Amino acid sequence: MNIKVRLIVMNFLQFAVWGAYLTSMGTYLARVGLGNYIGLFYAMQGIVSLFMPAILGIIADRWIPAQRLLGVSHLLAALFMAGAGYYGLTAGNDVSLTVLFAFYSMSVAFYMPTLALSNSVAYTALDKAGLDTIKSFPPIRTFGTIGFICSMWLVDLLGFQDNYMQFFTCAAWGVVLAAYANTLPDCPVNREAGEKKSLVEALGLRAFLLFKNKRMAIFFVFSMLLGVSLQITNGFANPFITSFNALPEYADTFGVQHANLLISISQISETCCILLIPFFLSRFGIKKVMLIAMGAWVLRFGLFGLGDPGNGVWMFILSMLVYGVAFDFFNISGSLFVDKETDLSIRSSAQGLFIIMTNGIGATVGTLSAQAVVNYFVDFDSSLPQVEGWSSAWFVFAAYALVVAVVFAFVFKDKYEHINKVSSKGEQVK
Repeated sequence: MNIKVRLIVMNFLQFAVWGAYLTSMGTYLARVGLGNYIGLFYAMQGIVSLFMPAILGIIADRWIPAQRLLGVSHLLAALFMAGAGYYGLTAGNDVSLTVLFAFYSMSVAFYMPTLALSNSVAYTALDKAGLDTIKSFPPIRTFGTIGFICSMWLVDLLGFQDNYMQFFTCAAWGVVLAAYANTLPDCPVNREAGEKKSLVEALGLRAFLLFKNKRMAIFFVFSMLLGVSLQITNGFANPFITSFNALPEYADTFGVQHANLLISISQISETCCILLIPFFLSRFGIKKVMLIAMGAWVLRFGLFGLGDPGNGVWMFILSMLVYGVAFDFFNISGSLFVDKETDLSIRSSAQGLFIIMTNGIGATVGTLSAQAVVNYFVDFDSSLPQVEGWSSAWFVFAAYALVVAVVFAFVFKDKYEHINKVSSKGEQVK
């Protein structure tokens, strides 16, 4: 089978696992009385990303081939997510935060590192095939988003978005990928430790030395600051849109009844925007691409604050459309930038470091802060409509993204006019 097709299947399954619950879990938590803890659940993805991607990245670089580790990680994540689903099934509406959170936390602890591992597997396979990663990877990654969308739609159309069945759906996808990962091309490891190597080199921690380079340090810091925005809409968009159910004029609208389908426009946009990355990176460079992403986050949040599922639904739709630019131009472009700026010997570790800064520190701070903002403006225990409170929260998020964009514009310097000059000049960070 063609290597691109094999990587397409991997990416489809990788994000189908995530799409089963990522945008709908908040609604389930709110339904079982855990609305005040939505941010905590999403923050756990960030907390485990502080250390798990780095640990597994080091293991993949030095001891266990990345594709094998990818399969093991997905199997463990699936088993724990199935445990969360079974607990939800047996507990009904009397769900204990401690028990559900424990199962969920163990699952995401093994899932989050696979985001970096799957990138490493793809980049390695493309290199072996003699293909340009910047040109070849974005179209392949597009099918990851398609997998995410298909999983979202499956959960919505089967009526799972407000119950525990979304966890079982996630687990099923994970088991399939766990088996499939073992059929992927072998990724080399560097088992020669060498007695004269430093402790940092022996542990595979050289990726952290990237912070000695001022430009890379600034890039990682702003990746963290922008990472604050990553999980906000995943955790709160669905509960926000379904909250309009409290207003009779919106109760029967499509958005309220099928929030996941409406939100999936975001992922459809993401699919299209991935294909634009090679053009924008080569034409404008990483700085301008990141600024475009930051501007899109401002619009993403601001339009949520202004819209509604009725006559203002066009603002919701526009918010979904700009999400593709907001997410891809930051997340995918950033990953490619890190890949081109680092030595091949620390590829997995460097990708793990990028995940730590974005989905780790950034997303953890972001979701916990967002929960505090939402709790300040929204009363989950009240039977009264909370639309105005939700709008105020979205405006706070938009203001934050705007401040980050302005500061980034003045602080970060784009060393290369075109990102592809990095490889041609051979100026990698050693």
